[in-house]
Amino acid sequence: MEEVKPDIRHLNDMREMFSEAKDNENPPLYYMYRGVERDNDLRYDITVIPPLMFGSEYNKTKGHYHYSHPELYVVLKGQAIFLIQKGIDEISEVYFIKAKEGDAIIIPNNSGHFTINPTADTVLELSNWSSINSKFDYKPVEIKKGACYYYTTKGWIKNQNYKQVPELKQKEPLNEIPKDLTFLR
Repeated sequence: MEEVKPDIRHLNDMREMFSEAKDNENPPLYYMYRGVERDNDLRYDITVIPPLMFGSEYNKTKGHYHYSHPELYVVLKGQAIFLIQKGIDEISEVYFIKAKEGDAIIIPNNSGHFTINPTADTVLELSNWSSINSKFDYKPVEIKKGACYYYTTKGWIKNQNYKQVPELKQKEPLNEIPKDLTFLR
């Protein structure tokens, strides 16, 4: 198998997504190894998110929306917080899932999602299975400068660029990793 080189997202690629980023820094925020494996029309990716802080805010992915297919994530190492929101300008539902090594979550279609490394000292590694037919939309996130909530050492802070943001709820990860991935197609 050919070695997969990562796509690297730097702070300058998404500076406006953070509530407290200094102008003089541009570290790599995360590494995306796309297409590590394939299973017909499913793609297996790995993402590595270092433990970085920007003021009081934890490192995170840029996030995106997808409208046609769900995704399955598994935490391989470290801890993660997945923030999932429904709606674009007016958010109808928003929740987070805390996950640790071995935990899995499903990102439903018609949702925006973001992954946060909620530590200042541990690398987060996670994998995901997604349909090769999924289309990812970053534009709504770019316009709103991130998710509807930022996660900081002070807790959750609402992003004021959204018109309507409901109360944030917590959900639990899956009890086990699904063996049958046909629901992703």
